[in-house]
Amino acid sequence: MNQDKPIIVKCPQCSLPVVWGEISPFRPFCSKRCQLIDLGEWADEEKRIAGAPDMSDGDGWSENQ
Repeated sequence: MNQDKPIIVKCPQCSLPVVWGEISPFRPFCSKRCQLIDLGEWADEEKRIAGAPDMSDGDGWSENQ
């Protein structure tokens, strides 16, 4: 693999190119601002990872049925 050519990725928030390396401390984000916007979206549950539905007590399912 060619070590002279840096790996470039798109910032997940604004799509600006980001060098994947120590030169970019907020990678994969281009800046602290984009990093914090993304974190806020996760905290506000605007983003989520799909999974099995939660089967907590309030869902009408009981072990005694």
